[in-house]
Amino acid sequence: MVIPRRLAPVAAVLAAFLMVLAGQSGAGAAAPAPDSPSKQYLVTGAATAQQRSQLARTGAAIDNVRADGSVEVSAIPSEVSAIKRLGLKVSLLPAPAPQPRAATSYHTYAETLAEIDQVVANYPQIARKFVAGKSYQGRDIVGVKISDNVAADEAEPEVLYIANIHARERLTNEQALYLIGILTKEYNATSRITNIVNSREIWIIPISNPDGQVYDMTSDTSAGRMWRKNRRPNSTSTGTDLNRNFAYRWGCCGGSSGNGASETYRGPSAESEPETKVLANFARSRVVGGVQQLKIFLDIHSYGELVLWPFGYTYANTVPGALSADEEATHRTIGRQMANSNGYTPQQASDLYITDGTTDDWFWGNQRIFSYTFEMYGSSFYPSPSVIERETSRNRDALLTLTEYADCPYRAIGKQQQYCGTP
Repeated sequence: MVIPRRLAPVAAVLAAFLMVLAGQSGAGAAAPAPDSPSKQYLVTGAATAQQRSQLARTGAAIDNVRADGSVEVSAIPSEVSAIKRLGLKVSLLPAPAPQPRAATSYHTYAETLAEIDQVVANYPQIARKFVAGKSYQGRDIVGVKISDNVAADEAEPEVLYIANIHARERLTNEQALYLIGILTKEYNATSRITNIVNSREIWIIPISNPDGQVYDMTSDTSAGRMWRKNRRPNSTSTGTDLNRNFAYRWGCCGGSSGNGASETYRGPSAESEPETKVLANFARSRVVGGVQQLKIFLDIHSYGELVLWPFGYTYANTVPGALSADEEATHRTIGRQMANSNGYTPQQASDLYITDGTTDDWFWGNQRIFSYTFEMYGSSFYPSPSVIERETSRNRDALLTLTEYADCPYRAIGKQQQYCGTP
């Protein structure tokens, strides 16, 4: 239909109004707000955990702490100004260089789903695909369960490993796929892996933030959009930092931002984001007969080469009623064992800087699941695909060790009889 020129302004207003209505008709249909104008900077002068916590309190996302004590951050202009007011020196870092897509490259969301489907087809007796829920834009949050008798819910210790909760951290998805690969391909071929699969129920979610991951992987030749958050619009921008949105000490301690444009925006309320709720609901669903079946949780991030454990919201090593001396010692001992294997630096999360509303704090503080974070290799979020095989296999022993501890983590400190009733 041709609209008369004199009615064109009216038609434009009507069209805009209809678009607004369409955006309100379904969560996935809303037009996204402008993206956060963050850039990556190098900050010098914040060499201690307390100084880094002051830095994080501005809302900037701390991406990496270098060996010389300088800190790489992602920050919006107002946060850069706040950092400078702390008396810290700030310099802009160069944007990641585009990399051509090679034969060995990072998996897209579609390629990840295809690989999962292939694994399940190849190893149907020990691998089962599951959908934990859907993202804001309606994408499946997909995982693989690995166990002997995989179709049954057996009385075996369970572990949950997630990756790619921050969209730009591409190497983490590859780590999850690597673990799926060795647990299936080496079953009945490697005794250690055969024993693990026969005695554990292992749940692995390679991409916890599919909307953000898809948005970040914009083209075959792009270095990426440096996108961290999910893709649900907020009042000022787009996206919430899912690793600040969990309902344990949410927004308590200066370890997240209330600014929607910030990379560490915690959301309008705890578990406000569909992806956060999917992960939390999955953990809650594993409570059987009043007992949490998940004994170990790992959140795989990059970069920094760290093994972290709770708590992140407080510098205290122990917290009455929330983290006893034996619980802290168990976390620390297992963390150090893994670090001895992969060469990472082991530490309590708050030794890096204060955070709140994180996965580790929630999975331990709310569900009493022994919880860890890996910060993988890299000097950027987009290391060359040529390092994928080397850096994922580097964590082989650490991942298997962590999985083995699911029977009784207190075994690490020699107190399995006291806590698990086993010799």
